[in-house]
Amino acid sequence: MPHTVIGVIGLVGLTLAACYVVLTLIAAATWRYRSVSTPALQPQPVTVLKPLCNAEPGLYEHLRTFCQQNFPQFQLVFGVRDSTDPALVAVRRLVAEFPALQIDVVVNPVLHGRNYKISNLINMIDRARYDVLVMADSDTWVEPDYLATVTAPLQDPGVGLVTCIYRDVPTARVWSRLGAMYVNEWYLPSVLLARLFGFRGYVSGQTLCLRRHTLEAAGGLKAIVNHLADDYQLGERVRRLGLRIVMSPYLVAAQHDEVTLTSLFQHELRWMRTLRVLRPRSFRLLFLSFSIPLTLGGMLLSLAEPTLTMAAWALFWITVGARLLLHFMHRLPRERLRPLDLLLLPVGDLLIFGVWCGCFFTSRVLWRDNAFEIDADGIMR
Repeated sequence: MPHTVIGVIGLVGLTLAACYVVLTLIAAATWRYRSVSTPALQPQPVTVLKPLCNAEPGLYEHLRTFCQQNFPQFQLVFGVRDSTDPALVAVRRLVAEFPALQIDVVVNPVLHGRNYKISNLINMIDRARYDVLVMADSDTWVEPDYLATVTAPLQDPGVGLVTCIYRDVPTARVWSRLGAMYVNEWYLPSVLLARLFGFRGYVSGQTLCLRRHTLEAAGGLKAIVNHLADDYQLGERVRRLGLRIVMSPYLVAAQHDEVTLTSLFQHELRWMRTLRVLRPRSFRLLFLSFSIPLTLGGMLLSLAEPTLTMAAWALFWITVGARLLLHFMHRLPRERLRPLDLLLLPVGDLLIFGVWCGCFFTSRVLWRDNAFEIDADGIMR
């Protein structure tokens, strides 16, 4: 009898793992093969705010794509906190290369709170000339239709904020590829699954597009300057105004570079700690999303009852097959397939599971070499 109970528990775990990964695969496929249409526009001028810190890999090339937009009138504002910041080398090169563009550079060390990125944006926003604002992270790059696509939903007065999902593109390091798996094969499929079931609250700092008066009515950037999940907090304040958040059909690309295993772990711990702040009650149920660890555990338990072996193996292979499809789906046709990544796949899933476990034992995160304690409300101290 005990063996039967253990075996049934294992089979339940396998069933949950199979259901979750198949549903995320469906959600990802639904998003990828959606029909996309961009409405005809009479676009308003746009200010793009790009907060910078240090010379990330490919920074010049990434920023350059924002200078090459097929958009009638836009301004770029780059901001740093230190006049010796190496990111300014790329910015000065762009200013010289695109003399006809409206490019402003802000160097201001003033801190308005503990979120340095938002502090940087607060220092920059006074230089914005136009009423439509696009805030985009420094590690992203885009195609020439980016501004036209992400600003289009603002033609509807009921839309308060437009955001984008993004795809991480790793550098050659193993740690970078593991980190990109976290985003591409766990986090974003989970976001798309929630969207498939009707959730419309997703907001990503990779792209935040809104009107200036909406930002002011939501309390401005100073209202979120001490929050870890600044993008989520901004989205919630926009929703309270009775305005909708729209996920643009545009897929942003973002560079992922991790130098060491320690930096990777700390990066993922900060992201996971953010999720715990946003969803404190459901955070414990995230173990259902770790398909490979859940499948391995379920398989071991189910072997305790021989009569369940056939069903257990069927669920095991369904989970593995769907997980592999999810692994390949976001890569084709953009990225060269690496056979080594198949070996990294279970390592990446087990690492994410380990980071999730670690979140229950610490409230401390590192962000650009600065340590913060995060309270239950997501305030950085």
